Amino acid sequence: MTSPHDALLGPAAVAPLPVCDHYCGIQSRMVKSLALQTELAQELGTCAFDVTLDCEDGAPVGGAQDHAQMVAELATNAWAASQKQPPQSRPRVAARVHPVDHPAFAQDVATIIGRSAQALCHVMIPKVDTVADIEHALTHIDQALKTNGRTTPLPIHVLIESPLAVHHVATIAAHPRVESLSFGLMDYVSAHGGAIPASAMSTSELSRPEDLDQFSHPLVLRAKLAITAACHAFGKTASHCVVTEFKNIAKLEAAARYASRALGFGRMWSIHPDQIRPILAAFAPAANEVDQASRIVCAAHAADWAPISIEGHLHDRASYRYFWQVLVRAHQTARLPAHDPAQVFFSA
Repeated sequence: MTSPHDALLGPAAVAPLPVCDHYCGIQSRMVKSLALQTELAQELGTCAFDVTLDCEDGAPVGGAQDHAQMVAELATNAWAASQKQPPQSRPRVAARVHPVDHPAFAQDVATIIGRSAQALCHVMIPKVDTVADIEHALTHIDQALKTNGRTTPLPIHVLIESPLAVHHVATIAAHPRVESLSFGLMDYVSAHGGAIPASAMSTSELSRPEDLDQFSHPLVLRAKLAITAACHAFGKTASHCVVTEFKNIAKLEAAARYASRALGFGRMWSIHPDQIRPILAAFAPAANEVDQASRIVCAAHAADWAPISIEGHLHDRASYRYFWQVLVRAHQTARLPAHDPAQVFFSA
């Protein structure tokens, strides 16, 4: 059976990333996050979120080397413990290293990638302003990959945190090693020297234009849209920034849903375990959307992808691609019912 993925998107199309990227920088929280990742994978039947072990904000002053060694050990242990699990349930562990101009950058890369490259799904490079920063990072990263013996390229995720980075965002997204772009809200606001108010670092109740929060301030909104537009142009994943109000689950879920449905982000950062399930729920398609997508894709598959009519509406490959991606998102977020006939497309 030719899968919808191959028939509609082509076999070279990249599989989508999990919709949540969970960051943690303290060892005890890293251990708990990795345990939660395994627990949710067993519950949902898929690895529903990435865990990114953070060196930039997590390493204590003067302790960068020890912190990097700890990150490498945790990643390697998680990978080793998962080898008997089904591929779709295995943990996805990444590392955020220091910026390329930081004294600890080369040390982070040599230690973490040199020791645990096989265990990493990607590496996050913060404070990238231009493609030259990526090339500089890759010089160190690829050397560490050779040391480790990993033969497949390690995907790069990039954190867009400055007006200059937004200016260059299309060329950054076009780089073949870049898999995803994330928006660094706090640093982006700070980089404007007071020209953007502090309200833009948080989320108001209604996100009205006069609130000037992260969803209504024109410069912040422009940056977010530039990132998502560049990612969609070059087949990369745009990842939305943190919402710090982690105790207000309703506000978090509303923000995540808006980021997904209105701004075009494919995933979102989490900084507290309580944020993970609301992000999964917000990025998941609604039940009626999943049901519609299943009926259309199953009928299209039975027709060998020829045009069909369902409930008085004509559908062809253009709409098939859309509805197939709805099903993929539903499967990613454990919203595709076990009895749904479309499950056959994900059983291989």
